[in-house]
Amino acid sequence: MASKNNNKLLIVLYIPTVEKEYSVFVPVGKTIGAIKTYICDIVSELSEQELTNKMYLYDKDAKTLYDDNQLLKNTSIKNGSRLILM
Repeated sequence: MASKNNNKLLIVLYIPTVEKEYSVFVPVGKTIGAIKTYICDIVSELSEQELTNKMYLYDKDAKTLYDDNQLLKNTSIKNGSRLILM
């Protein structure tokens, strides 16, 4: 289920490398790879620690690994999903 404007989801993202958790809106029409690049760029800037999109995105609860070529809207990710980028 998407947010009010139906084109973004609010996820909770934990990144062990920087030991922080972020709430992030992500676009449903983008690939997991594009979303990882977007997240890495933002977190690298905020944390002053270089992250790379070569990291893996997992569902924290279901222990699912997401493929970079999948569209977000074609995954099990929904509003409130708890993900890990490592």
